[in-house]
Amino acid sequence: MTAVASSPSPSTDPSDAQDLDTLIAKLLSDPDREPVGSEIEVLKSIYGEDAVRIWRASRDDQRPVIDDKIRYEVEVGLPDPYEEVKIKVLVSIPPSYPSSSPPQLQLLSRYIGAFGVDSNLFGSILRTFISSNGVEWTPDVVCVFDGLQTVLDRCVEWYQERLSADQVGELLREDMAAHNQSTNLPNSDPTAARYTVEVEATVELPDGIEIFEAESIIDRKSSFVGRACAITDPAQVPLILSYLSSDRRIARAAHPIINAWRCQVGAVLHQDNDDDGETAAGGRLAHLLQILEINNVLVIVTRYFGGIHLGPDRFKHINQAARNALEVGGFLDSPESKKGNAKGRKR
Repeated sequence: MTAVASSPSPSTDPSDAQDLDTLIAKLLSDPDREPVGSEIEVLKSIYGEDAVRIWRASRDDQRPVIDDKIRYEVEVGLPDPYEEVKIKVLVSIPPSYPSSSPPQLQLLSRYIGAFGVDSNLFGSILRTFISSNGVEWTPDVVCVFDGLQTVLDRCVEWYQERLSADQVGELLREDMAAHNQSTNLPNSDPTAARYTVEVEATVELPDGIEIFEAESIIDRKSSFVGRACAITDPAQVPLILSYLSSDRRIARAAHPIINAWRCQVGAVLHQDNDDDGETAAGGRLAHLLQILEINNVLVIVTRYFGGIHLGPDRFKHINQAARNALEVGGFLDSPESKKGNAKGRKR
């Protein structure tokens, strides 16, 4: 078996722990944010010193606070008997937490054990504090620990379901092998019966979602395609991204789903972005939505690399592709006008 090199874990960098301690000290010295600092200290004592660390969008990102939002990740193991299986959760703390806004949790792990995480689990974790089936949030009360425990419970239930399906599949395969042996039919015989277990359903768009796609921008054989859609709930985001990722034409791109989104839920504005490997690209898209003052929208840019490095020009094209998609979808018009035009197409 060929050994696969893996990148070093962030916990191996001593500066991460030092930066987190510096952030905690700063929070504790601010009366308005002291509860947040105390909560992080408690999480470290519960899950371990190395389990909590500042989240960085990339190795070059040195900002623990972005637009006054604190982001840190927590790595925890599932309870016995699955303690060797670990998950990573991103905790995003808005400046108004805990007084008037809840935190937001997002699953960073793409696999739990040997099973690829599906969009339903991603979405349920994103809805932890905004769903009737999640954690009840009370103003002025810290609640990240309760949220993390709820995430663990959901992940355990999801993991057990996959294990059961996998075990059923193994039993069926053993039965098939025994049947083939007793009837002298080789496993490769095309006339032999086939047993399959469907573990994951086909990825579909949430009801009512319409994706607008702009014409591609091509420069030196690289191509940039912008897409945009209206959203009404942050939980729709992972479902939409999973739908796009399931498209082989999109998945083969060097950076398939660079994205940013903003969604107003009541008095709380939820927002996030993802570089998808193109460092700082997601933050630039988030800044674009901010300066355009557009809420309740998800914008995605797919970049196909043509073999020639474009330097800073790639960011210009990413922003322009996103803006084109917003224009196609009518998001640059008045809120009442959300019509597409002839420059792009609907999916």
